[in-house]
Amino acid sequence: MAEPGDSIVYIVDDDEPVRDSMKALLEACAFEVRDYASCQSFMDQYNGKPSGCLVLDLHLPVMSGLEFIERFGATLHGLPVIMVSGRGDPATFARAREAGVTAFLEKPFEEDQLLDAVQRLLPA
Repeated sequence: MAEPGDSIVYIVDDDEPVRDSMKALLEACAFEVRDYASCQSFMDQYNGKPSGCLVLDLHLPVMSGLEFIERFGATLHGLPVIMVSGRGDPATFARAREAGVTAFLEKPFEEDQLLDAVQRLLPA
């Protein structure tokens, strides 16, 4: 199991309070976190090294999380992706899984669910 401090958890969510609460939770558990309001701002900063994981909202303005993964998933170089959504459906989740999404969390989710998913996906 990965330990806090081993790698970076990237959060992409346009809802600032949601993003802030996930960041605060993960930082309180000693994870290094970088958060972004859009896929574009994440891509502008991402260094291409898959040491960590990405927590990605499905419903984003301009480009959805699913569109992002389908178009740019290869540029993540194997970075594990946790997709979060409050309005997902089986067909969307199937498309996301085909595009490389590793795990899903449906909003609202418990803090432990996020922590468990992140710990499972971070490199050992």
